[in-house]
Amino acid sequence: MFGNKTRDDRPAMPLTTGGNGNGRRGMFSVIGSDVVISGNVNASAELHVEGRIEGDVDCATLIQGAESHIVGGVTAERARIAGAIEGAVRVRQLTVERSARITGDVEYENITIENGGHIDGRMRRIGATTVTITPLIGSDAPRAPLATTIEAVTG
Repeated sequence: MFGNKTRDDRPAMPLTTGGNGNGRRGMFSVIGSDVVISGNVNASAELHVEGRIEGDVDCATLIQGAESHIVGGVTAERARIAGAIEGAVRVRQLTVERSARITGDVEYENITIENGGHIDGRMRRIGATTVTITPLIGSDAPRAPLATTIEAVTG
């Protein structure tokens, strides 16, 4: 009965190498609603924020709760924003939920804004290019460009 050594010593959730390249597939960190962090936060995996962060956030994926507040910049590959952010946001795949309030510039590759979501700042699509059109008329005199489209952003 007590001498039986059939105990399983394997971890409950083994680390696996996933397609995201960071070796933390299925792993996430949570900042609870009762937590206030003063300083920058870096996470190599998914980060769930329900509390308050006074500093920059850099992570693979950000899931922000409706009652949370971030005062600082946010950089991520993917983000689902439901709370308040005061600062610049740079996310490749961004979802702004109806309860979200972003005050600051937003850079994105793909964006979804639910009805009621607020963004107060400039929005810029990552990967856009600048195009200048100059007329080809028989004159050798220099001419100003006719039009300039979207400003280039490389990332």
